[in-house]
Amino acid sequence: MNYGYVRVSTQKQKTDRQTIELLEVGLEKRKIYIDKQSGKDFNRENYQKLKKRLKRGDCVFIKSIDRLGRNYTEIINEWNELTKIIHCDIVVLDMSLLDTRERKDNLIGKFIGDIVLQILSFVAENERVNIRQRQMEGIKIAKEKGVRFGKPPKELPYNFKELCIQYKLGQLSIEDILASSNISRATFYRKIKSYL
Repeated sequence: MNYGYVRVSTQKQKTDRQTIELLEVGLEKRKIYIDKQSGKDFNRENYQKLKKRLKRGDCVFIKSIDRLGRNYTEIINEWNELTKIIHCDIVVLDMSLLDTRERKDNLIGKFIGDIVLQILSFVAENERVNIRQRQMEGIKIAKEKGVRFGKPPKELPYNFKELCIQYKLGQLSIEDILASSNISRATFYRKIKSYL
């Protein structure tokens, strides 16, 4: 039986490109399992459903090797579980050498597939490490230039100092101030220190 697996990292990302390619190789739509979840671990609901369904001789089609995981060790472990424990085949559409289906030169094909898999998995993990490193460097440079990250600070009402004084004198309750100023209790207590 042939199955397909599609994964994107977030709910906002589209699965169309991967799904279309799997349909073009003849897979039925109902046999394509889709997850919209990070590849950082294998607690992906539909991937786990797919694995429970797989039997010896079945074949899993994926668009690219990084659909199996995010780092070298995970990809290699998952590949080995699928091919050597479950005994199903894998076809990676983006890399024709990664096709474990029976062929006349099956032994050589599997050997080459294992080598190519190890190289590609290493390259994929290395690229993710480099991307993270570049992001951290970019963030550091931006912070040095004064760029602020996160939500902008909550704007205080123009009369916040007066409200603080009235609160301190017991003329206003915290509820009165929060209702009229549209700030949270935590923000009020954090900011009042600077005004008294």
